[in-house]
Amino acid sequence: MTPLAIVLAVVAACCFAAAVHLQHRTVRTTKASRVVLDPRWLAGGALAATGAGLHVLALTLAPVTVVQPIGVLSLVVTAFVTGKARRAALVVAAGTGAFVLLSVTNAPASAVTNLLPVDFAAAAAAIIGLACGRGRALVSASSAAVLFGLASTLVRAASVTGSIALAAQSAVLVLVGVLLVHQAYAAGSAATVIAATTVVDPMTAVLAGFVVLGEGTPPLIAAAQAVAGAFAIAGVLAVARTREEPPVASSRQPGPMRVLIAADTFPPDVNGAATFAARLAAGLAERDIEVHVVCPSTDNGDSEGLVGGVQVHRIASVRTPFHPTFRVCTPWRVRGSLPAILAAADPDVVHVQAHFGVGRTVLAGAQERNVPVVATNHFMPENLLAHSTFPKWLQRVVTEIGWRDVTRVYRAANAVTAPTPRAAELLQRRGLDVRAVSCGIDLGHYATRREPHAGPITVAFVGRLDREKNVDDLIRAVASTNDVRAEVVGVGSCRTEWEALADELGAPVTFHGYLSDDEMLAVLRRADVFCMPGTAELQSIATLEAMAAGLPVIAANAMALPHLVHHGENGYLYPPGDIVALVAALTALSDPADRTEAGLASLRIVAGHDLEHTVDTFHSAYRNVTLQEENHFVPAGKPREADAGQRA
Repeated sequence: MTPLAIVLAVVAACCFAAAVHLQHRTVRTTKASRVVLDPRWLAGGALAATGAGLHVLALTLAPVTVVQPIGVLSLVVTAFVTGKARRAALVVAAGTGAFVLLSVTNAPASAVTNLLPVDFAAAAAAIIGLACGRGRALVSASSAAVLFGLASTLVRAASVTGSIALAAQSAVLVLVGVLLVHQAYAAGSAATVIAATTVVDPMTAVLAGFVVLGEGTPPLIAAAQAVAGAFAIAGVLAVARTREEPPVASSRQPGPMRVLIAADTFPPDVNGAATFAARLAAGLAERDIEVHVVCPSTDNGDSEGLVGGVQVHRIASVRTPFHPTFRVCTPWRVRGSLPAILAAADPDVVHVQAHFGVGRTVLAGAQERNVPVVATNHFMPENLLAHSTFPKWLQRVVTEIGWRDVTRVYRAANAVTAPTPRAAELLQRRGLDVRAVSCGIDLGHYATRREPHAGPITVAFVGRLDREKNVDDLIRAVASTNDVRAEVVGVGSCRTEWEALADELGAPVTFHGYLSDDEMLAVLRRADVFCMPGTAELQSIATLEAMAAGLPVIAANAMALPHLVHHGENGYLYPPGDIVALVAALTALSDPADRTEAGLASLRIVAGHDLEHTVDTFHSAYRNVTLQEENHFVPAGKPREADAGQRA
């Protein structure tokens, strides 16, 4: 049964590592009175309980000298996830690993002798740990580790003798040990706590196993184990010297505001969130704000450089299997790079653009440094399922989990925004106070003089060619008419499929692929109508750009598009997927005079989405959160007079 015991102990060690990581962060960033109510603390407790159960089961199957040292994996996992003390963790792993191998090959059967030394040792460890208070992380953690090691010895003794009293005594030692661990959390790093518990714990258990369970080994093997143990303890001391930065405010001299924008997508990525992040960064830099951006790299390495007055820090990323161009950063890579980036940026405020690997990790790092955070949501979980073949009920479950995750992460921010009232409402109904702030565009950049003309209508689409954009609806509509042609700008996973569909139907559709800004402007300027058939738009920057170019818009009546397209005024809304209604909308705009009138209405509506106003709004939000003013954002459902344009 020893191999099974080893497997159980390995899984338990991973559970303990995750539990320490969650609970340590909670204790360090949450008021003491609210710690036990925090979901992270509760999740850590559940993982710790799971690990404890697996560990106890392992102890019933194999000697203490085999099972207990495997807990060193907790330290290795924690060190590599946090990016701290990795070399020291490897030293600990090597020393303890050698100890385990020696124990596995030379472990005799257990036989309970005298348990009195366990009682004396447990009492001494508890007294020392409780007496040191919250000031010494290593002492508290080591005392807890002694109690855990002795508790494991008692569990093994209980499994041999069948004594319920010994099992109860073990539970008491574990409870006192947990108290001491929380003292250690408040005084030092997670790596220090795990280093002490995962080394002192097994050493204590092995020594106790030798004294009270008769699990001794031949002298030569015992000497080798002592050397391996000393090696591991040296690693623990090295880890303990790796101090965690206390959460203190910046000490730099007064000067221009510094803003760190955390973006999970950034140019050269082509999507609305990336475009907004780049435009916001540039707009802030023009106001003499020092702007830093942390985002995924375009390859597998880290890099940084100055781009248009903005310092861009790129973290090594990996491709995703879900999209041909989208790349993501793993949380542990972000954690490893983040301390240096935060030190270089020394931000007054952090603006998080997403809750993925970069956003959530930077938000947590800002919390630990007491840096205020503004968070903006551009994400809809429904988009993740665009290519899935999951049953509808499962899609609903996954979608709800996604929204709950967004809410949980953003609850830690000082202020939360979304691009439209509809996007804000999706988070408000989940308990967040969210303000609608348009992504905004440079209106003057798209302004053009339009001359009405008769003849065939040119319909433009600009955006990603992915499933949720529903460009196939536009293709089918164009194929159903005799006097409409379409120009499609963008790249994505569905381009080949939709090109084939256009050929099959004989639809006059031109696919341009990716175009430069000037080339895309040329498409908008020669178009007569813009169409947005997407059903997952939290705002649609492409639609704003088309409106700024004076185009009437036909759009799916879904998500935030009705905020931009006022039916019968600057265009028409149609039921998503209703090709007949889409064709009818195109027909309704066949008259050049009607298109001119609708285009002028688009210009009036889009006037409230000027980029200058958006940048000013966020600059004001940054000042408010750095001053820690309460209620700095009015909920989106009760907009102020100055925000009326944002509701368009």
